[in-house]
Amino acid sequence: MSNNEGESRFSLPVRVYYEDTDIGGTVYHANFLKFMERARTEWLPYSLGFELDALRLHAGLLFVVRQAEIAYLRPALLNDLLTVTVDLDAGGKASMDFVQEIRRAADATLCCRGWIKIVCIDAKTLRPKRVPERLSAELADVR
Repeated sequence: MSNNEGESRFSLPVRVYYEDTDIGGTVYHANFLKFMERARTEWLPYSLGFELDALRLHAGLLFVVRQAEIAYLRPALLNDLLTVTVDLDAGGKASMDFVQEIRRAADATLCCRGWIKIVCIDAKTLRPKRVPERLSAELADVR
């Protein structure tokens, strides 16, 4: 995992296991979304210091995917080491827009790119909820 000081990009290494592949030995398309989710989940506490379970318990806040667009460009294969990046593109009062890439680590081949909109919601009502001020300030520093 990495996030250099002054950089907004976070990266997470992910190894492709047998369970991630389809019958042809390539990463099953839905698993790219799982890899992106895993990287965003790691990004929040490691880059910003906010744990998802603490936000749910103490602030009554959940993050849900509102929209996802993904472009599959090259296959990833069994045993490939991938680098999954997270870039916060924009943030609103109750949302965050991310650009994410998955590259083969050995040769930096871009396997896929995703545009993900995350919305903050109230854990009880499941209605949109404003991002807490402390987190909002941290997000502003990242962009």
